[in-house]
Parts: sequence; structure tokens; C-alpha cells
Amino acid sequence: MAPAALEDPIRANPLVGQVVVAGDRRPFISALITLDPEMLKVWLGNNGQDPALTLEQASQNPAVLAEVQRAVDAANATVSRAESIRKFVVLPVELTEAAGHLTPKLSIKRQVVLDAFGDVITRIYEAAPNTEGHSLVH
Repeated sequence: MAPAALEDPIRANPLVGQVVVAGDRRPFISALITLDPEMLKVWLGNNGQDPALTLEQASQNPAVLAEVQRAVDAANATVSRAESIRKFVVLPVELTEAAGHLTPKLSIKRQVVLDAFGDVITRIYEAAPNTEGHSLVH
């Protein structure tokens, strides 16, 4: 499946900056998500949160994570279970052209991002339970 099918609907949420899905040769699809720093302050203020939160603080804020989860859930509703994002991480940084994550046209350099955050992706899959032969329904 094309990553854009999942990334674009999530990116449509004003709180979200960038989305990079991972999952090639992995047991399930995951995503790295960044917050839009300009919209973050507005969203925090409009949702009873401290608008002065840093990206790092916001990436761990329960209200922010719940909003990102809603965006992921909406994207997942458009694809099959096998194609859905099972886990995501909100990165405490922006993806920028200066850091080499984006092209001059602000397109994501997918492999650069996957390599740069390889340790984060590895932890996503290491923390995942083995679901073979087990129901995911509790």
C-alpha cells in the first residue's frame, strides 16, 4: 500500500506537522508523527492546555496524544486492519530541510527519516507484544 494513503489523512489534522509510516518487512505498520509548532500553540490554548509547552512536552501530553490518536483512528478507518497503523510515536522535534529530513519543496525524505529515527522505530517493534495466535481483543 502507498504510505500516502495513511499519511495524508493524518496530516490533514491541523495539530500534525509530518507523518512517516514504517512497516516494510515488519509485523505491522507504525508511524512517526511530528506536531505543527505554530498550530500547536493555538490548539493547546483552545483545548485548555498550556500554550507555552515545548514540542518535547507536547509530544508526551495526554490531550495532544489523544488528538493525534483520533487522527490515526480516522486514517485507519479508511484501510483494512492489516494496512492500519497499530502504533505511533509523536516525535519531540520537527522534521526540517536544515536537518536533511525534507527536500527544498518540503517533501519528506522517507529513507533519511527512517534512518535518523531508526532507534525509535526499533523500540516500537521491540515493545510490541507477539500477536501470533493471540486475540488482539481484550
